[in-house]
Amino acid sequence: MERLGAGIGWRPEIADAVERMPGIDWVEAVAENICPGHLPDSLRRLRERGVTVVPHGVSLGLGGADRPDAGRLTALAERAEALGSPLVTEHIAFVRAGGPLTASPPLEAGHLLPVPRTRDALDVLCENVRIAQDALPVPLAVENIAALIGWPGEEMTEGQFLYELADRTGVRLLIDVANLHTNHVNRGEDPAKALAELPLEAIAYVHVAGGFERDGVWHDSHAHPVPPPVLDILTDLASRVSPPGVLLERDENFPAPAELEHELSTIRRALEAGAVERVKAELRAAAGTGPGRRGDALCAAAGAGRREAAGGVGGGLLVEAGAARQEGARGVTDGTGAVRRGDETGAAEATRGAFGRPHQEEVDGARQRLALAQAALLSALVAGTPVPEGFDRVRIGVQARALAAKRADVVAKVAPELPVILGDGYRAAFLGYAQTHPMTSGYRRDALTFAEHLLSTGRPGDTGARRELREWWLDRSGPAPRSRRPAHRLARATRRVLSRR
Repeated sequence: MERLGAGIGWRPEIADAVERMPGIDWVEAVAENICPGHLPDSLRRLRERGVTVVPHGVSLGLGGADRPDAGRLTALAERAEALGSPLVTEHIAFVRAGGPLTASPPLEAGHLLPVPRTRDALDVLCENVRIAQDALPVPLAVENIAALIGWPGEEMTEGQFLYELADRTGVRLLIDVANLHTNHVNRGEDPAKALAELPLEAIAYVHVAGGFERDGVWHDSHAHPVPPPVLDILTDLASRVSPPGVLLERDENFPAPAELEHELSTIRRALEAGAVERVKAELRAAAGTGPGRRGDALCAAAGAGRREAAGGVGGGLLVEAGAARQEGARGVTDGTGAVRRGDETGAAEATRGAFGRPHQEEVDGARQRLALAQAALLSALVAGTPVPEGFDRVRIGVQARALAAKRADVVAKVAPELPVILGDGYRAAFLGYAQTHPMTSGYRRDALTFAEHLLSTGRPGDTGARRELREWWLDRSGPAPRSRRPAHRLARATRRVLSRR
């Protein structure tokens, strides 16, 4: 994999600022927000300048019990091809549950929820990752997520889970150091232990982001400056390996461009500090080599340190090993150079002994068990059903409220007319609706269902606002498409204005 360098998450709100920032080698864009046939002008200009663009998916749900949706995979592949990307990324998470596997209504979380670190979940995740790898035109990397809640009865640490995933599938890893910090605060997990257990050569790149703590809970907001503990974890990672790329994420509450540039400089300094520690370790190791080779080893280690300190983000010296791991996991050679698909290598083979990859019937059984467990958890979070045994009820309540709040925020973004029509009553009305109406599709459908709910109950109370809400709803979901011709739309808007006088 190619060296990425230092980058920043591309968002429409900061597109102009990103174009003007010095030292930006690459950007990452949310895949679901990009239309392959109509790329934003800013992304096109960046690509013309040679800036790499990586699509970052959020809705595939690779950690869910269902197999990845073919349509979503096709869409992700189209975006990778349209952007000329060297890889695509997604998350180790589940985002929906229910449906045919559980004979229950489908539910959408609208959020990345943690996968249990169990053998069942690992078997399902590995098969889902292989399906995605086969459908995508470029390599796939998957990201560790931040979690507020933990599953009871987990069988592995995060580092062990990620190691086995990479070893069995060859998938690359997107390591989010901010998420390691979040899991440290919320779940008591040691970031240094997780880093020590990771297959460092499988790292594709690294995420860095900010958040905030409230009532002992860390919220991975992507809307605040990167705090010192997150930078410390980045330095620790850089002391172990030279990451091919590092990216600053910011999704809301965007500061002035100068502040973003300052954060990028701070990230580069954290990487340089880690590189210095790594070079020191290499020098100490070189001091233990034989007399004839000691001088060469010392010079090589010192030279590598100087090059990396000058260049900021490392060149990814272990990327070749990661690529070999990916090819080896997707198939090993038979001695003639031919590749046999489906053979496993390394620790996964040792763990499973003579059995190798689990039989399909075992994976299908694991899917069924995982589906029931995830549906029960998601139903408790979004539909108010009883909390499954073993979960922290207080944390489930905190997560449920956070999901409802996020849902209200996102609906306000995809349907900005609703907060205008409803005024100060929007948020209370939406949260009341969310208590009895779990999301079963995307946010745009959710906005329409919310409007239907209000209208069916005679709300809002103001006649003018109710009429305007009805017009908004009819424009988007009437029995027949309403005219989109400018003259007709202008006439309707004029009638609405005159009716208020």
